[in-house]
Amino acid sequence: MITIVDYNGGNLRSVKRACDAVGIAAEFTADPDTVSKADRIIFPGVGHAKSAMDTLHRSGMTDALHAARRRGCPILGICVGAQLVLDGSDEGPTEGLQWIPGRTRRITPEDASLKVPHIGWNEVHVTQPHPLLASLEAGDALYFVHAYYLSPSSPDAVYAETDYGNRFCCALGKDNVFATQFHPEKSGRLGLAILERFATWEGTPC
Repeated sequence: MITIVDYNGGNLRSVKRACDAVGIAAEFTADPDTVSKADRIIFPGVGHAKSAMDTLHRSGMTDALHAARRRGCPILGICVGAQLVLDGSDEGPTEGLQWIPGRTRRITPEDASLKVPHIGWNEVHVTQPHPLLASLEAGDALYFVHAYYLSPSSPDAVYAETDYGNRFCCALGKDNVFATQFHPEKSGRLGLAILERFATWEGTPC
């Protein structure tokens, strides 16, 4: 069973529908105790990073997520859920969960004709192998909606990049945590394949 974290971050039903579409048992919950004991977790979100982090603190979900990560529960962050696994975000600004060193930065494309937020399909370039990205091939595009991008401190944490005025990280990971700036649940068969792989991925101990 996959537990989808409900912290008023939005997009929960899209994630649940995507899991249902490929036969993955999933449920969303706002109960920190359920999250702390989950078999595997999807940590989604859209919206403002500081507001999301404030909600996690108020609800007790921050401690629950830390507990789940420490015991090795596989965790998939999506969009704002991906941004919050870093040390902090320039949106707010706010501190993150600090699972992976780095920061979320605002998109500032050199080409002034490129609109922010970045919305739409973009090619994703896998930079090092990861089980969740094994079905992606050169030229494959996934769906993005964001104004901030992932900027991990070490290239070892970067698993995929995309170009939008500048080249930046769009998938990162460490141990039992993997996170994507793009939305697998909105990315058709390629995104569904990532969710299918997550349902059996065990990660490595942190």
